Formats: sequence, structure tokens, C-alpha cells
Amino acid sequence: MEKILPLIIALPVAFIIFLFIFWVIYRIGGMLAAKGANSKGKYTTYACGEDINSIKIPFGYEIFFLFAIFFTIMHVTVLVIATLPKGPVVYFGIFYLVMIFISVLTLLTKEK
Repeated sequence: MEKILPLIIALPVAFIIFLFIFWVIYRIGGMLAAKGANSKGKYTTYACGEDINSIKIPFGYEIFFLFAIFFTIMHVTVLVIATLPKGPVVYFGIFYLVMIFISVLTLLTKEK
């Protein structure tokens, strides 16, 4: 038992054991669940009993990436400015802030 316990509690082995346990529970639940008859609206979207003619909206990550780049720029800027030492190097920090401001303006004024 002492030699098998470290093997059982190893993360990949434990994951596989729990995956199997939950798969068995899932299959038992599937056997016990009520079987519904196929109907016209079974696989349609629920819309309060109304038939809605829907359209597909194209989904994209363009706006997400814009915000991700913006927050990355802001976090790196705060890190750089917060770690600047005292002295004349502060002028470099001001120049850096101006360049960051220009890059953010470039992101925000993107042509469509």
C-alpha cells in the first residue's frame, strides 16, 4: 500500500481516476433520464413560445484584442514608470509616457 499510494495521488493518475468516476456517473444518469420524443421545436432556441426568425451574427475577437493590447500597454507603462529611479532619467519617463499616449491614440483612432 505504501508503494501504490504515491502513484494513486499523482495528479495525472488522480485526474484519470476522477474522469472515469464522473463518466460512469454521467452514463448512469443518461440511462435514468426520461427519454423525450422528438418534436418540431426540440432543438430550437427557446423564445417564450414564439417562433423567431433569427440571423447569425458574425463573432470576432477584434474588439477583445484591441482591449487586450490597450491593457497590456497600460500595465507595462505603469511598471516602467513606477520603477524609474530619481534624477534626470525622469525625463525619459515623460518621453515614454508621450510615446505611449501616441500609441494608445493610434489604437483608438483605427479606421474601419
